[in-house]
Amino acid sequence: MTTSALDETRTSGESAPRPAAEGIVAGKAFTWLLVICGALGLLASFVITDDKFKLLQAKVEGKSYTPGCSLNPIISCGSVMESDQAHVFGFQNPIIGLVAFPVLITLAVGMLAGARYKAWFWYGLQAGGLFGVCFISWLQYQTIYNISAICLWCCLAWIVTIATFWYTAVHNIKHGLYKVPAKAKALVLEFHWVVPVLWYGIIAMLILVHFWYYWKTVI
Repeated sequence: MTTSALDETRTSGESAPRPAAEGIVAGKAFTWLLVICGALGLLASFVITDDKFKLLQAKVEGKSYTPGCSLNPIISCGSVMESDQAHVFGFQNPIIGLVAFPVLITLAVGMLAGARYKAWFWYGLQAGGLFGVCFISWLQYQTIYNISAICLWCCLAWIVTIATFWYTAVHNIKHGLYKVPAKAKALVLEFHWVVPVLWYGIIAMLILVHFWYYWKTVI
């Protein structure tokens, strides 16, 4: 019995080994976390930017505008938006979020589709997260101790930036991109929730203590 060229081609193709996939794939939980953080961060950035435009438009028209999240003298988004710290780099801070969070969402959607990224990508994502947490830490200090007002939408951006940074670090530790002792790695992977909980708790405590003179009047 003779074998056709087509059969030989099929047989050859079926027996040929597939090349090993390069790069590191992200876990589903981590990927969905990035999607959610990106979406919430984008929402916060959009609302802050929109309110800032409305605030500026009201000033041009000689009117006043109070953002919806300005609830009292402490929780006052308008005070934060009108501060010098609201445009550190010469443009409004939320514009950074309008650029960064859609990129994060796009990358995460790629991960959901099975995309694998090489080590340099994960280091880059970590570097971006590091810039983010350093910047928001500075903003936290400024809003609490210098502006003396809190923006709830800013707080949402803080929360998702911290989560993105920390869980990117956990992912990198899990896949050996950061060389840590085995026991430390096991602790990080098992108790990964401890760091963000403590981080958020410290920020909440700073806000509670610094503005206690006001909180005690509404309790």
